[in-house]
Amino acid sequence: MTKRLFLFAGYDKHGIIDASLLMYVNALSKHGDVVLCMDSDCADSELKKLTKITLHAMATRHGEYDFGSYKRAYNWACENLDINKYDFIYMVNDSMYGPLFDLAPYFSDIESRNLDAFGMVKNPHKTSPHIQSWFIGMRASVFTSKWFKKLLQSVRHHDDKGSITVLYEHGFTKHLIENKLSWDALYSAPGRSIYNRVKYFYTHKMPFIKKLAFSRHNGALGRQLSYILDHVSPATRNAIMENANRIYGQEYISKMLTKNPFKIMWRNITYTIHKLRNDGI
Repeated sequence: MTKRLFLFAGYDKHGIIDASLLMYVNALSKHGDVVLCMDSDCADSELKKLTKITLHAMATRHGEYDFGSYKRAYNWACENLDINKYDFIYMVNDSMYGPLFDLAPYFSDIESRNLDAFGMVKNPHKTSPHIQSWFIGMRASVFTSKWFKKLLQSVRHHDDKGSITVLYEHGFTKHLIENKLSWDALYSAPGRSIYNRVKYFYTHKMPFIKKLAFSRHNGALGRQLSYILDHVSPATRNAIMENANRIYGQEYISKMLTKNPFKIMWRNITYTIHKLRNDGI
């Protein structure tokens, strides 16, 4: 049986472990062991919700974003587990809603390709192609390597989030290339398409939606999101809506998901005007 370890990075500005997070962690726990680190201050009563579906869960506001949580989860695993017994280690975070489909076929597909590292989505950037860091899997050739350990231990707080992306997300794939290790992903998403084309990716069976799709383009993605919410299971929809209403506000979510064609048209017109004024495009 394939042995997987999931290093899970979470964040919630209210310090709440809600239904959407539990849905994701529970789905992962059916396929391997989960060590979770929240970049949030969570009460013990919140962390207890994860007891049955994680090997270990911790929460502290460290300000090092997802890679800071990956580092802490990895360090705990190295100190308390024999990581050599795992076939794969994954780094995943909760910047997504999902899974929207059973994950078993996705694991079977990507793990069968004999790659050193892989992801759910890659950005095929011309000068810096990379695996998007919200879902990365790797074999022992990566997770036991000196460069990988050094990369994680180098993670520090940066005021500029762009620096984090370049140093750690892009940096991970850059190390793979430099060490002549093989890598790929199930989906390719150039630019910001993973946020902006959520219906396209859903109809192509991508099992997650980026949470930021709910706030992108001044709510102009509401029609795409409504389509997805109308097609997922009621339990999945309820978990997503509970989180979205709490994070973005119920009034905003209600307006964004309207099916009134005139309101949708007006929202898109106002967004286009905003882009023309601010970006000239």
